[in-house]
Amino acid sequence: MNWFTQTLGSSIGKKLLMALTGFCFIGFLTVHLAGNLTVYGGANAFNSYSEHLHALGPLVTVAEWGLLALALIHVLIGSTLFYQNISARPVRYKVSKRAGGRTIGSATMPYTGFLLLAFVILHLMNFHFVDKTDTTTFQIVSHTFGSPIYIGIYIAAMIVVAVHVSHGLWSAFQTLGVNHPKYMPFIMGLGVTVSVIFGIGFGFLPIYISLIA
Repeated sequence: MNWFTQTLGSSIGKKLLMALTGFCFIGFLTVHLAGNLTVYGGANAFNSYSEHLHALGPLVTVAEWGLLALALIHVLIGSTLFYQNISARPVRYKVSKRAGGRTIGSATMPYTGFLLLAFVILHLMNFHFVDKTDTTTFQIVSHTFGSPIYIGIYIAAMIVVAVHVSHGLWSAFQTLGVNHPKYMPFIMGLGVTVSVIFGIGFGFLPIYISLIA
């Protein structure tokens, strides 16, 4: 446990854990999006996917607790790094200069992270912690996306996801040591591509469901 404590106590260790948990969440979003795309096959296809998923029973429970643990690590360490960065520069510069390679994603990482945390809580309240008696997953989803307000919130959140991932993916590679002029342009391009796929892939779902529901 001593090595773990030392890792958490160092800036490099914290960033390493942020990178590893970040990769896990990108993997989760990829699988989650693939499952959600079954909605284009109709209500029966989407309900069938949901039933097969929940039929895994204990494995789903383990996965949910694992995601919760990863979320706690990611949020707590991210908040700590954000606080340390603020504390290291208590007086803001009079002139804000755009650093080389600085993007919207990199400049807003802590803030988009906090927004995503709030959205995840709202999302769970609307889809996970609801009464599922005598109803189907598709009915729950179509009912929730029957609200134009929630559709707007969801689409805005997916834009935030895209911005967060656009920087987070290549930053994670950089933290793990993949930082070479030959590879970084490709990795940065990959980050943008993945973020666009997530943004459009998730963002169009409520629009489609509201049209067919």
